[in-house]
Amino acid sequence: MGIQDIIEGKKQWRAHMARVKALPPDYQIVYKEMQKYFFKIGPVGLSDGTLLSGIVDFFEEGVAAGKGVLALIGNDVAAFCDGLVKDSRTYADIYQESISGKTGTAEK
Repeated sequence: MGIQDIIEGKKQWRAHMARVKALPPDYQIVYKEMQKYFFKIGPVGLSDGTLLSGIVDFFEEGVAAGKGVLALIGNDVAAFCDGLVKDSRTYADIYQESISGKTGTAEK
């Protein structure tokens, strides 16, 4: 990763966060809680940026439709997040596999 990649990544992150800050306060609060949750559980696909930007897209659509954030995701933010990444591998999964010697294939 070169310096240009780092600079471009920072620009993209700033643009992403500007979109978040343009959301109503209740949406911002829920987004930040979701972001913390995802950073904690560590889904492998998080680093490509599509998960978080997809959430912002979804939230922007909800705002445009005049819906409250909890009307979109329900009262259990963690359950909603789990549903989004239920089929995704996490860094915790990779670590567990590395210490147990599993390769992610089904055992016979």
